[in-house]
Amino acid sequence: MTPQREERRKEAVEQQIDENLRRVYEQDITEEIPDRFLELLNKLKEQK
Repeated sequence: MTPQREERRKEAVEQQIDENLRRVYEQDITEEIPDRFLELLNKLKEQK
């Protein structure tokens, strides 16, 4: 494989990773935080 082709392949893989991470992040933002998780966070804050 030529260096240019290798570089294009690497860039394509990095772009795909970026797109997948963006999709996961956007899905997480639209979901509500479960009450149980919020309760656990509050308990941790109280311990400090």
